[in-house]
Amino acid sequence: MTEQNVSHETTVRERGWKREFLWLAPALLSGIVLFYVYLRSHPYPSFGAGLYLLIAERISELGYALPKTIPHYTRGGVPFAYPPLMFYAVAVIRDLTGIDPITISRFLPGLVSLVYLVPLYLFARDLLGSRPQAALTSLLVAVSPPVLQWHISAGGIVRAPAFLFALTGIYAGLRLYRDRDQRWVVPSLALFTMTILTHPVYTVFFALSYFLLFLQFERTLWGLLRGAVVGFGGILLAAPWWTQVMAYHGIDVFTAAAGTHGGIGGGVPSLSSLMNVNLQSLFVGSALSLLALVGIAYLLKERRFFLPVWFVAVTVVIGKARFSMLVGSFIAAVFLLEFVGAKLKERSALGVGRRGVVTAALVLIMTVGLAGGAMYATGEVDAHAGSPSLPQFIDHDDVEAMEWAQHNTKPSATFVVQGDAAEWFPQQTHRTMLVGPWGVEWKGHGPYNRQLGLFRDVSSCNSAHCMTRTLSEEGVMPDYIYLPKGKFTVRGMQYQRTSKLAMSMHLSPKYRTVFENDGVIIFEVMGQSSGEQSGSSGTDETASDG
Repeated sequence: MTEQNVSHETTVRERGWKREFLWLAPALLSGIVLFYVYLRSHPYPSFGAGLYLLIAERISELGYALPKTIPHYTRGGVPFAYPPLMFYAVAVIRDLTGIDPITISRFLPGLVSLVYLVPLYLFARDLLGSRPQAALTSLLVAVSPPVLQWHISAGGIVRAPAFLFALTGIYAGLRLYRDRDQRWVVPSLALFTMTILTHPVYTVFFALSYFLLFLQFERTLWGLLRGAVVGFGGILLAAPWWTQVMAYHGIDVFTAAAGTHGGIGGGVPSLSSLMNVNLQSLFVGSALSLLALVGIAYLLKERRFFLPVWFVAVTVVIGKARFSMLVGSFIAAVFLLEFVGAKLKERSALGVGRRGVVTAALVLIMTVGLAGGAMYATGEVDAHAGSPSLPQFIDHDDVEAMEWAQHNTKPSATFVVQGDAAEWFPQQTHRTMLVGPWGVEWKGHGPYNRQLGLFRDVSSCNSAHCMTRTLSEEGVMPDYIYLPKGKFTVRGMQYQRTSKLAMSMHLSPKYRTVFENDGVIIFEVMGQSSGEQSGSSGTDETASDG
């Protein structure tokens, strides 16, 4: 091949990438704007990732060995059975850069959320055979609140990478099955393994989507064998993790966690809820749900079954709105540009062509989507029955109070923390929190439901008598009680605390104020020796990890 031919191919390739970037630009620009708005409105991350970050810290402390338990989250700690890939990645980031956990949980999810728009666009382009439809699909996903909720928030340090691996993997599956290109077996295998090692729900999404691609494009023995290589190969490659977990805790640790957060097969209520669309709501996901449902009817009429089947499958099997909205974005893009666009061209007296329809759709969705997405990202949307979207679990007053607890209490001290700040408390203080559901799912339904119920009961107490009675009935005897003032959240639902509880605690001889700032009061429980009733201390627990 001559130098001239090589130069020509390079030029063509560069032009091709520039064209793809232009189509992807609306989604990327929207994602960047929403990420910026989120960072400006959230000096601290939304939701919780304290347990995740303490896991990463524990991995680093053990010289990158797999922990057996994670201390400080309830008495005796919680078993470590989470897929570990991103915890190792966060440990490496912290060790190499020294970036603090709060900063990681603010920036990493949003950055990955921008990156996963690239494989999403490529998959939509090749599946739908249309760059405009792929551009609109990517844009809808970029501004969709159910997708933003779980990927840009603190827990997105795990979920956003899992979404990235899954989307890239199903793109590889499309190339493998539709194009019958065996070179995509290895990327598919690697990406499925990475998804297994990141998050179980996204693993189910990957496997389900991959199987539907097999049914759609290559229902042959060779297709089945390639799928088996990816599926069983990924499970085998992830064996160093799950075999070690089983050696520590037995197989029951995995079966115990199944279903504690809705579980596989818990999606039928989600399917019915998608039918109840509040058109007066500013929640963009509701409008997208309506478009998806109308689009399904259009596709069924056209006898194009893959997208409707994919939508129903992920909704019923997984039951998480973010996955339904992802597939719904494909359906909405097809419906808007094929059906609605065709009708507009027919009825337009101005002779609007296909390019005009596409441009109008992108501009409209970008404008409306950015407005709605920005309101959602800043917490201005009523997303939880009167509670704001993307609430911050902690603020400056919490961080100050937790620093005090770390420097002014014994390492064996135990706490009960009201509200969602409890999720961050053990990671920030390295002190044991006796009440909270985080990580307890690995102990099974009973312990998880007990902790969840007790956490809600404690967080709703509004008197010293209620606090004392609720804890004593469950045999929980902390050294300190941590109370938020004013507004705080419990499992994302906003509460408004009056001064009644603080006054009641002040007047009770059982409690003594040891710290107070504008947002937090910490009471010492009188007549209790530190750590005496709390089970294993953090120091004792870490020694058992080996």
